[in-house]
Amino acid sequence: MSRPSSGHDEKGVNQNGDPGGHHSVFTNTHSAAAASSETKLLSAFKTVTQARKVYLGGRGKTFELRLVGKIKQQLSADPTFCPEYPSSLGLTEFTRRATEVALGKSSPAIVENRVLGIQTPSFSAAVRLGAELLTHWYNVRAVWCGPVYLSSPCDGNSYPLIKSSFTRSALFQQRRRLFPFLLLPAQALCYGDLNRDAWPIQHFVSQGMELLCAQSFSHCFGLYGEAVGHLLCILKQNSPLLSVQSQADRIVKSLWAQPSVGGAHVVAAVLSNPAHLGEVKRMVERCMLIRDILREKLRLLGTPGCWDHLTQQGGLFCCTGLNDQQVEFLSRSRHVYLLPSGCLNVSAINGHNLEYVTDSIHLKICFTISLQLL
Repeated sequence: MSRPSSGHDEKGVNQNGDPGGHHSVFTNTHSAAAASSETKLLSAFKTVTQARKVYLGGRGKTFELRLVGKIKQQLSADPTFCPEYPSSLGLTEFTRRATEVALGKSSPAIVENRVLGIQTPSFSAAVRLGAELLTHWYNVRAVWCGPVYLSSPCDGNSYPLIKSSFTRSALFQQRRRLFPFLLLPAQALCYGDLNRDAWPIQHFVSQGMELLCAQSFSHCFGLYGEAVGHLLCILKQNSPLLSVQSQADRIVKSLWAQPSVGGAHVVAAVLSNPAHLGEVKRMVERCMLIRDILREKLRLLGTPGCWDHLTQQGGLFCCTGLNDQQVEFLSRSRHVYLLPSGCLNVSAINGHNLEYVTDSIHLKICFTISLQLL
């Protein structure tokens, strides 16, 4: 009696009986995605042996606030502290504090119990969860059926929107029935003030609008290895709150089951006392001072153009206005590494490299103009 065919060519079966012989089952998978521009930039910086080099990209040496280190030590030394598994929606104390710094303790949405806060493993996870919730509501054909207005009103990396501009934006969204999904990836790093950075969210809520808001506390507290994110759902009434919570619970359990609580305990402790945020404010003030000095040094060097935009921005990053060719020149000839967009990390500039950075920018701008005159 012949043995039934296994469906594989016998020539493709090795001695152990594994189909495919010495070939891996992953042989035909697509090649890995290309590395990001930031990864390439950091790799290029590390491979250069030049003694005079400056890295001003987005990924370099991370920092941790001194206060955060102290709180971690206190938690580890506390004999009464017993970490337990959190619920799928996260640590209750953390979600309460995160909600309050976004909306304000006296917010009508909090008082009327029409807010749902969900802890997430990271900022991107908060955005993903919000997208999943929006997809669900779209599929069940609710009253709202899109589109979504995705905005980062104060991300610490660009020009903060002034209040009048954001007020007009809110009116426009109400007229067009857009659903706001607001992003706060670096709250407190734009102005050094949690409340001021969260004003756009508070304004939307005051207008009676429903919205989602994704928050991150990793950048402002230096918790890069213990990323802490948060998703806020603000509803018009509290009647659908339980159904939204139930839907969020199902999605979370299918994505990551439950978030870690290490970083959440630290953030909750910091947010419980506003005086703790003084270190963050000093860091932002230092970045503002560096912008002022950078602009003034370029002016004194006689660098062509207006550089006022350097001091009109907020946060840790600054858009210089340099194009990709000028950025490439700086990295190739001067070993000053900026992001391809021309943005630089202000916090990476210090007394040791400030003169070199300004001289390099001045040299390139003058060289570009001289070429144009030929």
